Amino acid sequence: MRNDIRMGVDIGGTFTDVVLEVGKDQFSTKVLTTYAAPENAIIDGMHQVCAKAGVTPSQIAQIIHGTTLATNALIERRGAKTALITTDGFRDVIEMRTESRFEQYDLNLKLPEPLLPRQHRFTLKERVDAQGNVLIALDRAEVEALADEIAPYGFDSIAIGLIHAYLNGSHEQMIRDVLAEKMPGVMVSLSSEVSPQMREYERFNTTVANAYIKPLMKSYLGRLKGRLAEEGAGCPIFLMHSGGGIISLESAADFPVRLVESGPAGGAVFAANIAARYGLNKVLSFDMGGTTAKICLIKDQTPKTARVFEVARTYRFKKGSGMPISIPVIDMVEIGAGGGSLAHVDAMQQIRVGPESAGSEPGPACYGRGGARPAVTDADLMLGKLDPDNFAGGSIKLHSDASAKALSTLGEPLEMDAQTAAFGLAEVVDENMANAARVHAVENGEDLADYTMIAFGGAAPLHAGRLCEKLGVDRLLVPTGAGVGSAIGFLRAPFSFEATRSVYMKLSDFAPEAVKNLLSELETEATGFVRTCDADAPINAEYKVYMRYTGQGWEIPIQLTAAQAANPDVKTFQNLFEADYATLFGRTVAGMDIEITVWAVNSTTEAVAADTFGDTPSGTPGAVASKRALFDPVAGATSEAAVVLRNTLNPGDTVSGPALITEDETTIVVPGSRTAIARPDGTIDISEKRT
Repeated sequence: MRNDIRMGVDIGGTFTDVVLEVGKDQFSTKVLTTYAAPENAIIDGMHQVCAKAGVTPSQIAQIIHGTTLATNALIERRGAKTALITTDGFRDVIEMRTESRFEQYDLNLKLPEPLLPRQHRFTLKERVDAQGNVLIALDRAEVEALADEIAPYGFDSIAIGLIHAYLNGSHEQMIRDVLAEKMPGVMVSLSSEVSPQMREYERFNTTVANAYIKPLMKSYLGRLKGRLAEEGAGCPIFLMHSGGGIISLESAADFPVRLVESGPAGGAVFAANIAARYGLNKVLSFDMGGTTAKICLIKDQTPKTARVFEVARTYRFKKGSGMPISIPVIDMVEIGAGGGSLAHVDAMQQIRVGPESAGSEPGPACYGRGGARPAVTDADLMLGKLDPDNFAGGSIKLHSDASAKALSTLGEPLEMDAQTAAFGLAEVVDENMANAARVHAVENGEDLADYTMIAFGGAAPLHAGRLCEKLGVDRLLVPTGAGVGSAIGFLRAPFSFEATRSVYMKLSDFAPEAVKNLLSELETEATGFVRTCDADAPINAEYKVYMRYTGQGWEIPIQLTAAQAANPDVKTFQNLFEADYATLFGRTVAGMDIEITVWAVNSTTEAVAADTFGDTPSGTPGAVASKRALFDPVAGATSEAAVVLRNTLNPGDTVSGPALITEDETTIVVPGSRTAIARPDGTIDISEKRT
């Protein structure tokens, strides 16, 4: 077994991407996701890339995997039969939510249903106060009686979420011990371990989500490990987590809720690695696959992170309409805009795209697998962006007639022909993504005109040029392996784990010794998780506290250096908070006390370093392989575009738009307003034409 052979695998809603690195050589493939048994697509893809590289599965030293299975199980409500045990009086917290209205003026507003029905939620008499002191002790006999009561229900998994357990988890641990005796086969998730943070709705919901998907993910990961071993790949398997790092398969099986955004997190890591390679400090990461589009801001070559995000938003992707998951996560906006996103005409006679997706079964109409409704890929084919004979390296033949029929049906109520309907569909999905990027930038106080876009994912290079035109972004990079960017990102990610804890403290009551001990405990916890993946690598700790003015509802994250964490000082904490608060909101609030609500330490190994290089002088125009009719959305008409094969471009070669740069996994559309140049690492660097 060679240590320099590693494989990254990303299961998406439409395609499963597999990347094999042999030293500095890279081999990749895309296969359709097999929903019934996702491991089948992985095995198929592994054999394909091993054949390309001339190696056997037994030579692979490490496999790093990310998946949408956890997300899909939550969205589609396909989890295990689960119960919740909570404090008496708090049975309905996950149904009452926060009682905030995410659409203020909708009189018929319908809140999403909780994951668990009321009859699957049980209570116990106990109480811990907001300082972690026991007010009402938990009676073990009562716990045993409850275990006997719920045993006949046949629950596969049980979530335990008690009030203020993030400060004192002893009662939750007693319940787990009793369940282990009375119901030995049931899986248990404790809120004090899954998400030890304040705000009971978010904490309970996160714990329930973890319990809900735990049996499914544990079974899948066990099957995957067995199948890979049968095929000769008996190497260690690691999982990408939502925070942008790698954890062991065992940790992933215990805390599967941390895998909910694992695929998109890999994409953000990939973009950050490219940003480091080019010395870029302001990057807009654009990842568009078959089902969704993900947009992330990367500053100083580090993706922005958050500690709460939402899954399965049900109301036009409005914030507050989904399930909050309270775990460390790379902060990004995700919308239902992918190659498989389906279009329809609404009651207002407007074209709408997504969030419903054709996925891989049956897929867009052009796949010829039974799909009849128009998808984004059908529009791309009709507009000339795709070659029907060379899609996915020629492994999937596209049917132009099926796309035309589906798009004609879409355009019929609007008196549009197939091409006009395709134009309308493409403009709607591009504008949806542009709006999502604008809102995300405004929420973070950023001006996108200063940013460089990095596009990856099978569909992103088809749409990124038009997106740059809409957003006023001058520069676009499409790196090598863009079609399988998230899977490559897995191979660039460090081993990491973030430990969090809610301990309320005002700066007026700041206790330096208590702060020092708390951060030290969190560092020990996080480092312990990382050591389960790598016993020898040097580990760095990153410290973060969440602060706000007293009386405010939400906090902002404040970074601490190792020296500031080791020697905490109240004035330093205040200055750091006020500087970041002023950056976000333009001012500070004089005379207000400041409070800390959440403490976090992320222990991480070193990320894979990126090679850097200088500018590339422009050379000769790239060799044109053929010409193709390409629809120009700015002119509203078809024009002749040059078709250039990406693997024929040498460093410095230029391609002037309108043009199509093609490869097996994707196609880069260079609009008429842009010029592309090939960089030494194979990246295509696209910028506005200069006059």
